[in-house]
Amino acid sequence: MKYLQNISKSSGLNIYFILLTVFLFSLYIPVSAQSRSYHEYRGKVIDENSGSPLIFATISIAGTNIATVTNADGEFVLKVPKNKSDKDLLISYIGYKSKNIPLSELNTKKNKIKLELLSVSLAEINVFPNDAKLLMQAVFTRRRENYMQYPTLMTAFYRETIKKRHTYVSLTEAVLQIYKQPYKNMLPDQVKLLKARKKVDYSKLDTLVFKLMGGPYNALVLDIMKSPQLIISYESMDYYDFAFDNITRINDKLLYVISFKQKPDINEPFPYGKLYIDSESLAVTKAIFNINTDNKEEVSKLFIKKKPAGAKVYVTNASYMVSYRESDGAWYFGHAQGEMTVKVKWDKKFFNTVYTSQFELAVTDWEKVEGKSPIRPKERMKRNIIMRDQDTGFIDKNFWGAYNVIEPEKPIENAIKKIQKNLKKLNGK
Repeated sequence: MKYLQNISKSSGLNIYFILLTVFLFSLYIPVSAQSRSYHEYRGKVIDENSGSPLIFATISIAGTNIATVTNADGEFVLKVPKNKSDKDLLISYIGYKSKNIPLSELNTKKNKIKLELLSVSLAEINVFPNDAKLLMQAVFTRRRENYMQYPTLMTAFYRETIKKRHTYVSLTEAVLQIYKQPYKNMLPDQVKLLKARKKVDYSKLDTLVFKLMGGPYNALVLDIMKSPQLIISYESMDYYDFAFDNITRINDKLLYVISFKQKPDINEPFPYGKLYIDSESLAVTKAIFNINTDNKEEVSKLFIKKKPAGAKVYVTNASYMVSYRESDGAWYFGHAQGEMTVKVKWDKKFFNTVYTSQFELAVTDWEKVEGKSPIRPKERMKRNIIMRDQDTGFIDKNFWGAYNVIEPEKPIENAIKKIQKNLKKLNGK
């Protein structure tokens, strides 16, 4: 445990505990009637040649901070204020040519947007660094100047799901306000709940014997350039091997793709994955990483706080993704996703129980904040909050009003219907 002890002090590896905390939600806040002061656009982003959906493509409105991302089916929904209807829709995805489409040329539904795959020639590269670790040191040196230096008030959509084997048994969604601290300090971000809803099929949850990860604070922890100790910090770089993996583009920016993994002589569970680094500013624009789960016992110690009697609990997968967007030369936290799979092996049962929990948070709008935080102390969500069930929102089609959300995947939509039916049966309706 020597390495873990050193890392936990210098680079905060014990922050992983934050990623396995509580079940979330749901607090219902009544919604006043809202006039339809926006246009809603729906569509799907696909690869031009294969027709495959492009997952987590960024959809934004030119000249604004309004944005969302595509879901696992490549689909999106975006609500745009009517006074912005003269703007362009911008679609971007790493490794593809970005596309601008005037909103006036879009339908309200069934827009199919095709992106062309990019190829990067060596002739485009003026300077190519030959030492990946040295490049990473430069990344951390320029970390603060590359990211927002002032506080912002963000609007974000959050979704969390829990599956038992392949069946969704819980779905939580929320719209949040986030007071995002500037990257030059280490002060914690603040979260205020605006709207939330939840569906749970308790008949299939077996009154869960342990607490799965949950909550928007967990997604915010994935802002690795605000808290680099989550995966790699300047102090912990000696524990990793770095290598150049590829070169790609997003918009008109050339990106270095750096892979990282723990050194062979380290047995404790460390992250491994890829970082996408802007070749000019040396800002990390995206990170995709997993936790090494080979050492089951050590991974269990990191993630599982309390085990049920008569059972062994193992984390078989822990994977994460975070991406950033640029505004006026500065990058900001835009989207984060995490997934964890947990296997419960009972002493007196033949079959194992497998749970998979996923969360996703997308910033849909933001503005610069002058002065102190507009989120009052009594409005701030607690990091260990467990919210009560509330299913009204799933019935009300106008629940979100003008708020932007991540389009639900088809399996999730089907799960909502099934859970609603099961709840009616449990309540004797």
